[in-house]
Amino acid sequence: MAPAGQATTGMRFLKSDSRLIGVLLVLAITQLIGWGTIGLPAVVGRDLGADLGMSLPAVFAGSSVLYVTMGLCAPWLARAFARHGARKVMMVGTVVSAPGYVVLFFARDPVLYFVGWVFLGMGGSATLSTGAYIMLNEVAGRGAKNAIGGLMLVTGLSSSIFWPTTSFLSGWLGWRGTCLVYAAMLIAINLPLYAFVAPRRKIVTDDRGEAVKAAPLPAIPRSTFGLVVCVITMNAFVNFGISAILIELLRAEGLAPSQALAFGSMLGVIQVSARGLDFLGGGRWDGITTGLVAGTALPIAMVLLMLSEGATWAVAIFILLYGAGSGAMAVARATIPLVFYDQAEFAKAMSMIALPLNLASAISPPLLAGLLTQFGSRGALGLTLAFSCATVLILVMLGRRRPQLAAAAAT
Repeated sequence: MAPAGQATTGMRFLKSDSRLIGVLLVLAITQLIGWGTIGLPAVVGRDLGADLGMSLPAVFAGSSVLYVTMGLCAPWLARAFARHGARKVMMVGTVVSAPGYVVLFFARDPVLYFVGWVFLGMGGSATLSTGAYIMLNEVAGRGAKNAIGGLMLVTGLSSSIFWPTTSFLSGWLGWRGTCLVYAAMLIAINLPLYAFVAPRRKIVTDDRGEAVKAAPLPAIPRSTFGLVVCVITMNAFVNFGISAILIELLRAEGLAPSQALAFGSMLGVIQVSARGLDFLGGGRWDGITTGLVAGTALPIAMVLLMLSEGATWAVAIFILLYGAGSGAMAVARATIPLVFYDQAEFAKAMSMIALPLNLASAISPPLLAGLLTQFGSRGALGLTLAFSCATVLILVMLGRRRPQLAAAAAT
């Protein structure tokens, strides 16, 4: 009976609250669209560059503008989330995001191109990931960790769904027409889901009917918080950077464009499978344990690809190992703060981490694209290999600093 009970740990919260199932459905759809559409440069980067007279690294810098904007907006939005709740903030963020794609449609030079990404970054800071996690915390409370894992099972498919979709739409309508389609999806699908389906925030009250205020942020050593920031930031650098340049990286390894797109599209499915294993582990695994297991797969995958000289079998194994490792590490990035912070303070902790995380995500795509252009695949893989090894070492250090209760749960 024990193994069966353990295997279903991650599923229990789904059966306990139909309201949670509803919010997960809303977030699954809206996060798929939100993350899938901003992956535009990964598929049509060369077309964008040729049309706007920009180099490939400059095109990927649009994603950098998005992440910098998201990071800069995070502290202000932390107060907005606390005051108005996730639903209202995400509605406003959707309304702000849609004009970003319209600006991209009209862009004829790099200036308007980057302005469009500023709009997308402002909206994304309210709607992507952090906003979803806050909404899940509002609904699920102490089930937030498993709820985040459940959401990631679905949203990990964003690249697998939207890379082929973007390729099809750009071939039919051009990249400008694709931008208009994506703007329409935000307004016609995401906005109504937030406005009419997503739950309103449930305010917790005490016996006297007064709202219960959150406890102060738990005090942990600054060095420990610094390690948490480092491990999340470095892994975000690797994952966001590789995801942005994956198709170009595989082409640099000698694959044909169609092969590169096919292998790249498999990545999302593998990432979801890895997140599913963590999800089923549910209450038995914390973010550090997940990170240690998953993090070791990334350097192995990168070394294999560097030594293989583009062999198809090696590329397939790279996609399998990297997809599994990066998929589970995405869950770890979101849940490592829960090891050290009470869940009531999770949103505040994530807001503090958001700026360095988004700056790393901003720097990574153009930097890796530049290394790929100047030095080939070995340049990009060498840097990400160093960061991945450092991430594993820091996770080992964090494992030794677990609070007593978290350490007992992890074992």
